[in-house]
Amino acid sequence: MKKISFRFPVSGFLFRVLSLGFPVFGFRALTLNPKLQTVNPNPPTSNRKLQTVNLVFLTTLCVWLSGCYSFRGTTLSPDIKSVTITNFTMGTAGGPANMALQFNEKMKEYYQRNTSLALLPLNGDLQLEGSITAYEVTPAAPTANDQAALNRLTITIQVKFTNNKDEEKNFDQSFSFFKDFPQSQTLSQVESRLVPQILDQIVQDIFNKSAGDW
Repeated sequence: MKKISFRFPVSGFLFRVLSLGFPVFGFRALTLNPKLQTVNPNPPTSNRKLQTVNLVFLTTLCVWLSGCYSFRGTTLSPDIKSVTITNFTMGTAGGPANMALQFNEKMKEYYQRNTSLALLPLNGDLQLEGSITAYEVTPAAPTANDQAALNRLTITIQVKFTNNKDEEKNFDQSFSFFKDFPQSQTLSQVESRLVPQILDQIVQDIFNKSAGDW
């Protein structure tokens, strides 16, 4: 006996999902030609493979639509809707005059680019604040492969993180990163290049600790 499948109009995104998923159950969702169509009860191997792929697709879609949302390997609880990043301050001498401003903008931009959280000036579900506590140049420890003497620029930032939905996630810790440069160059020659690179890495480390530790 031949299996009969019904055709009915579906529009937009739902049409695409159904048209991909329904072959798993022996149906086809089409908008053309309202006549009934018979389906081979013993589909070839290629069709069975397609049905398996469709089943995997539907399973993945269901997981994606399940209540939480994800970004770059991180899953946020659905009750977390917003983040507040209070402007970090300069708590040390040295460094470019606009370094705190650079850091603040990088932090806000990174959270906006990598999450769907609303950026609020006050009372966000997640809150970050702190200050730049160290900006120093020291001789870099030589290694076996070093051919020239190096200096090391290190920036340290103290961060207080508050999760108003789960206080167990709160922390208050320092984040530090450095870049080496030849002693033949002065700090003023490399500062504009190295400072943004160091801040970028610290921002990523703070993000991974605050938003990636769910």
